[in-house]
Amino acid sequence: MRRLTVVQLLPALESGGVERSTLEIAQALVAAGHRAIVVSRGGRLVPRLVALGAEHVELDIGRKSLRSFATVRPLRALLARERVDLVHARSRLPAWIGLLALRGMDAATRPRFVTTVHGLNSPSRYSAVMTRGERVICVSATVRDYVLRYYPATDVARLRVIERGIDPAAFPRRAHPDTDARAWAASQHPALEGAGPLLLLPGRGTRLKGHADGLALLARLRADGIDARLWLPGAREAGREAYIAELEREAAALGIAQAVAFTPPTDAIARAYAASDLVLQLSRKPEAFGRTVVEALSVGRPVLGWAHGGVGELLSRLQAEGAVAPFDADALHAAARALLARPPQPPATIPQTLQAMQEATLAVYAELARP
Repeated sequence: MRRLTVVQLLPALESGGVERSTLEIAQALVAAGHRAIVVSRGGRLVPRLVALGAEHVELDIGRKSLRSFATVRPLRALLARERVDLVHARSRLPAWIGLLALRGMDAATRPRFVTTVHGLNSPSRYSAVMTRGERVICVSATVRDYVLRYYPATDVARLRVIERGIDPAAFPRRAHPDTDARAWAASQHPALEGAGPLLLLPGRGTRLKGHADGLALLARLRADGIDARLWLPGAREAGREAYIAELEREAAALGIAQAVAFTPPTDAIARAYAASDLVLQLSRKPEAFGRTVVEALSVGRPVLGWAHGGVGELLSRLQAEGAVAPFDADALHAAARALLARPPQPPATIPQTLQAMQEATLAVYAELARP
């Protein structure tokens, strides 16, 4: 394949799964000898992007305002000036801006258009733009089914399922138990001290992550006489003080406050997995993919989660014992006890790797690249 110039569009480069995928594909493009440009309003990940050898162009294409449409002409000029081969939109408003910019160009020579459906957004004409790509990448079979269910006019031949991937080197298999990792965890919060099993529920401080379900499960396990602890890294963050106070009151009411740790996000999440005995994925809203599942299993820790969305899809394939009917507290309790008593053998390999995701995405670009 000849050298391509690929532009990725997204609102900003601050943090999150979409941003991470953007950097990962930029890295793959540069490594393969292509030119990678990202258009966004900027953010803290821009220096990391540039360090990869990619370029960043600042345009506020993600602001939910009519002013965003003023960026159509500058974007069109950029695409023409840099002789861009492909435009890859990763979010709804940037996709609309990109589509409008392409419409004003010669159909015979304008860049090809790719979209990635990263989430299960509410069906609408606004969201439908993510199905308008000449290739539509779905981050899981769950997302593909969602697209076909709510946008039945979508051409199935354009869809490509490319699961998100992890770098196995960043989540290496660790012995269980890992006494060093557990000692480190105990140093992070007094509630994590003790020899009993450690449950880990990583995720942002939002009700959708199912923190209350984790608290209820811990209370039942401790009522069984199991000296379990629960760590919720990522729950405590700026702007979520009222929510954390609510969870702390709930923990106190359940009599488990001394066994729960609400902490800020950690950059050492692989070490946190290694310290744990059971990883929980209890999102109340179906996830598009469920990266926690593959990260934890890569480290060698069992996962327990609601069997819906991408999490249910991954568990059914990689560790079926951990899949529980959504919101069935009794089944969750029974499964937790079983997994703690006899942890299943983790998968020998995790197919959802970063390299596989990068190679598959570049293969989609190759499908559309003009000679």
